Amino acid sequence: MANPLDTDAGSELFSSYETELKLVQADLNQKLDQIAESSGEQRKSAIRQAERALDEATELLDQMRMEKQNIPSAARSKINTRVRNYATDIDEAKRKLRSLSDDRKALFGDRYTDDPQDEHLEQRQQLLSGTERLERSSARLQESQRIALETEDIGRNTLADLNQQRETIMNARGRLLESEGYVDTSIKTLRGMARRMATNRLITIAIITVLILLIFAVIYSKFH
Repeated sequence: MANPLDTDAGSELFSSYETELKLVQADLNQKLDQIAESSGEQRKSAIRQAERALDEATELLDQMRMEKQNIPSAARSKINTRVRNYATDIDEAKRKLRSLSDDRKALFGDRYTDDPQDEHLEQRQQLLSGTERLERSSARLQESQRIALETEDIGRNTLADLNQQRETIMNARGRLLESEGYVDTSIKTLRGMARRMATNRLITIAIITVLILLIFAVIYSKFH
């Protein structure tokens, strides 16, 4: 049988298909054992059930093959090995079922004949099996469409969030540029004030110097 599910690799949908396939394989093996141990109508019923299980297993394997393309390449080697193992198991089950189905004596028991009605019955059973297979495929297709729509909604919401974040960043950048303008204006104002203060200080020093010189001149003139 195939290796157990490795939860570190594979998408959620792939894991779901794999889990379902294991259940179908277990049921298929049980039906094959029942076929080998029965005859007549019971054997025919077991064969029909095994055929349906085999069809379902084949469909699940096909779904897994498609879904593995969505798995990162780093983990895909393990996935490929598991898929090959499942394919080998299913091929072996097909051969076993074909061998059991070809044993028409065991299939029909003491009533075995080449009556065409038996062939018609088998054809009807195959049609019913095909219809069931189509219904299962449709259900899986609807599930895949649902997941695709959910993924699309998530992508749309993510894109909207990114646009909103972009607008927020642009607004913040605008406010930052505006703040930088205010800072530049403040720096220029402070520099102007500093220059005026320096000029006023020089003027004050000059006035004081002139006054001191005048005082000395007056004092000098009084004593001479």
